[in-house]
Amino acid sequence: METTMSHIALLASPGMGHLIPVLELAKHLVSHQSFKVTVFVVATDHASLANTHLLQSPADSGDLLDIVLLPFIDVSDIGGPSVSFIATIVTTVLRSMPFLRSEISKMEFRPTALVVDLFGTDALEIADEYNMLKFVFIASNAWFLAVMLCTPEIDRKEIDEHVKNRKPLHIPGCKPIKFEHNLEVFFMDANDPFYQGYVEAINKMSLTDGILVNTWDELEPTTLKALRETKKVPIYPIGPLVRPIEKSAFGNEIIAWLDKQPKQSVTYVSFGSGGTLSAQQVKELAWGLELSQQKFVWVLRPPIENDAAGTFLALGNGSDATLNYLPDGFLVRTQDRGLLVPMWAPQVEVLSHPSIGGFLTHCGWNSTMESIVNGVPMIAWPLYAEQKMNASMLTEDIGASIRVMAVESDAAVGREEIRSVVRKILVDRQGRNIRSRIKELKDSAENALAKGGSSYNSMSQVANICIQHLKTKASGA
Repeated sequence: METTMSHIALLASPGMGHLIPVLELAKHLVSHQSFKVTVFVVATDHASLANTHLLQSPADSGDLLDIVLLPFIDVSDIGGPSVSFIATIVTTVLRSMPFLRSEISKMEFRPTALVVDLFGTDALEIADEYNMLKFVFIASNAWFLAVMLCTPEIDRKEIDEHVKNRKPLHIPGCKPIKFEHNLEVFFMDANDPFYQGYVEAINKMSLTDGILVNTWDELEPTTLKALRETKKVPIYPIGPLVRPIEKSAFGNEIIAWLDKQPKQSVTYVSFGSGGTLSAQQVKELAWGLELSQQKFVWVLRPPIENDAAGTFLALGNGSDATLNYLPDGFLVRTQDRGLLVPMWAPQVEVLSHPSIGGFLTHCGWNSTMESIVNGVPMIAWPLYAEQKMNASMLTEDIGASIRVMAVESDAAVGREEIRSVVRKILVDRQGRNIRSRIKELKDSAENALAKGGSSYNSMSQVANICIQHLKTKASGA
């Protein structure tokens, strides 16, 4: 079918941390470029996902946004509960490829371009089959992107020195990777199939029409400059892409409680959709919040031992009202200062509330962007994936957070440390300085997205490439 409208297909990998930014990119393409957009969703938990409001197209998108849930993929044969969530994602996406190909082949209005994430690069050959432009969307920062793109070029001897002798890994034009950042890929054997798959995915990324990244030029100027100077693939910083503030039927109690609190007096505590703590750590966190004598809203999940990403692939709102893993008497002693929220909260609505004065966060990039856009200082408590890199960047480079003191992997952050960082962010001078810096970053983000801003212009470049490709196809060239 011939058409003059560009049609963009996006592939979302399993996990809320992947789905949310892809959906925001889709809505951005519809609202700012008036493109037709189809989002293909790969999920490991259809029942929960179907019950979330995330898959509902915005009312103002009309017929321009379609969300297609690909068939459920059974990956129970790859090793059971002990298998990492990364392995589960990789296998699930790979096994979804025939369904994606089938859906695209049936389309009367074929996509002009296909956008995938790091886990979806196997789909790029489908784009080749149908003469589609190929883009990769990295829902993280430019520093993480630089590390990924440089991985195949790093000598294995340097990686061995990094792992065995804790020496920094040098990335051209960028901040080095410290051993303490604990990036899992550098701890894999070179012959590990997942490491080889990772390198293959990066090589495919380097051959695309461009990489979109959820950051903006003014936030990471040095890293983006280095990427543009050292990599052939075009880089398009288009962020920050974050969820808009929306009233949620699930969050009325939280907002009502926040409405009663003084301005900037509450710490919001959440470790994202996937972050989990051990039973000992949950108790220490509870004691730390109590000892701080400050107000808090704590999104609480049941403890899971030895798995910081224990709920990454769990979707939906859920609930667990037992709370029997908290210190005895905690609920009574903190009832006038704290609000416990089992499992889930409307995070953007909470962060935008004027009573929120700090965000104790796992430093997932989505949460980081939401905090900056809403002008909330952070307490950095990274758990897994690239979150320790994010925490380092937030604390050392851009001054947007204070850092919880790092501990050995099998130890718990102590209650006195937690008490200290909460008070620093809410009542001490250090917190006031960070709040001032966050205001600058918020303004910078708004300027980047405004017409004529750096991210607006990057998105316009991508749109023009898609429009030109469509014209070329229509002319038969």
